[in-house]
Amino acid sequence: MKRTYVYQDGEMVEKTASNSRPDLHFVQDDISPYQSMIDGRIISSRSQHKRHLKAHGCIEVGNESMETKVSPQRDDSRKQVLAQQLSNMTHKEANKLLEKMRDDSRFSNYPHRRG
Repeated sequence: MKRTYVYQDGEMVEKTASNSRPDLHFVQDDISPYQSMIDGRIISSRSQHKRHLKAHGCIEVGNESMETKVSPQRDDSRKQVLAQQLSNMTHKEANKLLEKMRDDSRFSNYPHRRG
């Protein structure tokens, strides 16, 4: 087993759980004042910085959460109308419509051939 020694009170002693230093806390300084690129105001504290970003719908790059955000479903009435129309069609009517659409796209470069 490997033994580790540390200096404690000027003496070298074997490191044990009782003489090891507890986890130290780190207190971070406040941010230096800066001019906002959004509206030109001077931002002088972290709390003001966070409020400013939130008020303008911004995020800090690298600090954004990694959760997937689902966009709200929009009411797309056009899709609903088309789905309704297609559901009421017979197979024969749908094929006829598709054939007409193919013909129209095939001859779209030739305006004189359009019917």
